[in-house]
Amino acid sequence: MRLEVLFFGVLRDRFGERETLAQFPGNSVADLVRYYRVIAPELGELWSSVAVAVNQQYSRASAPLQNGDQVALLPPVSGGSFRNIHAD
Repeated sequence: MRLEVLFFGVLRDRFGERETLAQFPGNSVADLVRYYRVIAPELGELWSSVAVAVNQQYSRASAPLQNGDQVALLPPVSGGSFRNIHAD
């Protein structure tokens, strides 16, 4: 199955912006996350909190993948700063 995978946040730092998997052997979102977990074990527990969107719709781990799907892997977001926008 052919998939286009988009990476965000720290995953983009590790894998680049996107990757095309020409012959992905799995058939679910969970299979895809497991695939990348094996490639990048150094990201540890991050994998358990990655959100996944298939064709721009958030998807559960059990969601099936189909040939030609676009899958986005989105790690949790943190950081930034609080600024009081209503300061008098």
